[in-house]
Amino acid sequence: MPEATHRTDRIGWLRASVLGANDGLVSTASLIVGVAAANAASDDILIAGTAGMVAGALSMAAGEYVSVSSQSDTEAADIAIEKRELARDPEGELAELAEIYEERGLDPTLARQVAEQLTSKYALGAHVRDELGISETLRARPVQAAFASAGSFAVGAAMPLATVLLTPRSFLIPVVALSSLLFLGLLGGLAAFAGGASATRGAVRVMLWGAIAMALTAGVGFLFGVAG
Repeated sequence: MPEATHRTDRIGWLRASVLGANDGLVSTASLIVGVAAANAASDDILIAGTAGMVAGALSMAAGEYVSVSSQSDTEAADIAIEKRELARDPEGELAELAEIYEERGLDPTLARQVAEQLTSKYALGAHVRDELGISETLRARPVQAAFASAGSFAVGAAMPLATVLLTPRSFLIPVVALSSLLFLGLLGGLAAFAGGASATRGAVRVMLWGAIAMALTAGVGFLFGVAG
């Protein structure tokens, strides 16, 4: 019988990658549309977009690293506490583990047997997994998350930047906006599909927020252009 394919092992990198690509695409496209709406020249638009891409990628990496590092530090502290408790009161910790299994539906005798079996093999691992809810699959990985966020942000930002190079200035705003929405829809749909959710819902969700962001920044750019 073939093994079922689960998606929880993708959560860490998928979340960081999708967040980075979405942010890179939306923020860079919005920046380009806003600057273009202010009647800036093509070279100025390209410089602004490139600066936004570099700053955004570094910001995403730093923010993701700090955030996930905090989670990792908390996990490490909880594991250290659990290790001390196991050394101080192994019998009490065994009873606590058995109680957890009882709450999950096992009868008291079987729950005790399961707790003893798991504890005899690797007590700390059993408590970390079943008492603290920390598994190797879902452990926080700050460096991986930081690189995934920065790289995916740059990939997302590259699309509207490439559009600036390939599109005449007079058509820049509609072409950037429409192409960015299409890529957002594709990205949102693929991410939702990879996570087991509705691809259509994921696509519509990111396209809606992308359209709002570009519309608002275009309005701001237009106001500054008129005022100038």
